Amino acid sequence: MTSKINGARILITGGAGFIGSYVVEELLPHNPKKIMIIDNLIRGSHENMKNFSKDPRVEFILGDLRDTELLEKCISQSDYVFHMGALRINSCAADPKEGFEVMLKVTFDVAQLCVKYKIKKVIYSSSASIYGLAQHFPTPESDNPYDNQTFYGAAKMWGEQLFRSYKFMYGLDYVALRYFNVYGPRMDTDGKYTEVMIKWLDCIRDGKQPLIYGDGSTSMDFVYVSDIAKANVAALLANVTDSAFNVGYNRETSLKELLELVLKANNSVLEPKHMPENTVNPVSRRLADTSKALNLLNFKAEVSLEDGLKKLSTWYFEKQKAKTTV
Repeated sequence: MTSKINGARILITGGAGFIGSYVVEELLPHNPKKIMIIDNLIRGSHENMKNFSKDPRVEFILGDLRDTELLEKCISQSDYVFHMGALRINSCAADPKEGFEVMLKVTFDVAQLCVKYKIKKVIYSSSASIYGLAQHFPTPESDNPYDNQTFYGAAKMWGEQLFRSYKFMYGLDYVALRYFNVYGPRMDTDGKYTEVMIKWLDCIRDGKQPLIYGDGSTSMDFVYVSDIAKANVAALLANVTDSAFNVGYNRETSLKELLELVLKANNSVLEPKHMPENTVNPVSRRLADTSKALNLLNFKAEVSLEDGLKKLSTWYFEKQKAKTTV
């Protein structure tokens, strides 16, 4: 099963990022000849890559994916491509022009170059955002994307359809992975788009009441980051093409329940404070049907939310401790 990766040359766009760095770590035991990473370090970091920064098989290239000459140089030297570089959902909304350049034009350039240089397979990072508020729960991959209201979700769906059309027109093999709510060590801890888990860990650190906006009934399907990395490698190894797969844990967790689990993981007795809903969230539920990935990729997420939150909390507080001792 490892023969595809053994001795292969692999490009990972956004490979210094939260998820991308885990994919690198998941690939290395399969003995690739070379892994090239293109990342502008706006979301990624050298810290994310410290576990493999001295590995001679890994080449980090500081660059922007909009640099088509750089992109072409790297793809021309590759057998496989993981296209993971992207903006955050909020960043796309704040600057749609940049969203177009990074999410659509770059993906088009990647597809064009993969055809030109006869890339054997592309693994494309998509998102559950494409569904908007889904029609069915658990949500199968056959649910339509027409309830999506975000630029980000539209861009991810366009990417899927682009690769699908290139499979039909040019025979380019690809798999798209629709990530649900990814969390874990290395996730963003700073900035206005920080995940709610990190904000609650900040409250535990500071002894402040954690906030829940609304009644806390909004639900998500949380999947641990190392499971996402395993799904990426499974998608490359499987004899599957022209298909999209949900990558979730297949467990629906409300924000209220999530906070209870975060507090429990940290032995905290803080009481939450409920605040009025400050934004209209058109997506009130998320729950992945993961049977297709199990059947065709032989992949199932393994890290429970309880265990994942303990790992996240340990990492977070070690990071906080390191900040205070500098």
